[in-house]
Amino acid sequence: MGWIKRNLFFVVGGALAVILLGGAGFFIYQNWALNSGASDQLNERYSKLQELAQTQPQPGNDKIDNTQKAKDQQKELADWMAAAAKNFASIPAIPPMVPVPGSAFADALRQTIDTLRHEAESASVTLPQPCDFSFSAQRSLLKFANGSLEPLAVQLGEVKAITEVLYAARVNALDGIQRVRVSDDDAQGPQSDYIDERPVTNDLAIVTPYVVTFRTFTPELAAVLSGFATSANPFIVKSVSVQPADMMGAAVTMGGMPGQPGMPGQPGMPGQPGMLEQSRYAQPGYPPPGYPPPGYGQPGMPQPGQPVTGKGGLQTVLKEQLLRITLEVEVVKLLPKS
Repeated sequence: MGWIKRNLFFVVGGALAVILLGGAGFFIYQNWALNSGASDQLNERYSKLQELAQTQPQPGNDKIDNTQKAKDQQKELADWMAAAAKNFASIPAIPPMVPVPGSAFADALRQTIDTLRHEAESASVTLPQPCDFSFSAQRSLLKFANGSLEPLAVQLGEVKAITEVLYAARVNALDGIQRVRVSDDDAQGPQSDYIDERPVTNDLAIVTPYVVTFRTFTPELAAVLSGFATSANPFIVKSVSVQPADMMGAAVTMGGMPGQPGMPGQPGMPGQPGMLEQSRYAQPGYPPPGYPPPGYGQPGMPQPGQPVTGKGGLQTVLKEQLLRITLEVEVVKLLPKS
């Protein structure tokens, strides 16, 4: 003990040195572990960088920054999607309220039908009589099936938008428009107002089909297709069916289809001429069937065996005729973002 007392400063200094050496050793060990972990992370990231540098496309180098280009392209895509969304703006429902009162829909339906009829008259578009624009079942109702008012209001707005595209193109006649059934009341309506299809829902939107039948000429048909293509509403023309309008008119007027008895130029009964030919032969001075008509072979008239020639002038290359068009139009409604 005497030695410690005589060398007290030495003993205290030595103890402090030992403590400091222990602390330094612990500090070195702790930082060595951290350094080892950081080295492992650095090696892992370096390996990942080498892997990315060998892929196609690669992140780039000092001259080409593919990562920044990818970010720029992602921003361009987001901007394009935002701009394209403007072309898929929902068509306003009629009336535009949720929930839709039955009395409000009944008033809006009658007012919309009357408005479309007046617009057709202003645009010189012929409508069938009566024309309720596929809402014959709801035209005279005051009470509607439960849960049907909202979808009916949406369909009324879409039917109005489709019809106004036809009016703007100045078609000759609107024969009808068909929609899908969305209400129990639709079971009471005429079959000509509906199509046997259903709306289709995918990850992005709801697609609702409509069928429109109208009569017009080719310039107005082009205007209709252009109107759907340039409309701010989300229309897609799925198919176009075209046939001469006089084919349907002839069948209705003559009471039969071409090739049946009683049609022009077709035989009536076996061995007898058609109805129009019979009336012609019944005229005084007209020869019976099988003989040439009066004046045949005289000067100025076609000679036997001589082909009939035209009177000259411009040759008709294309003769415009009235067409009956059936369009399948789809309305796209984007789903709300989740």
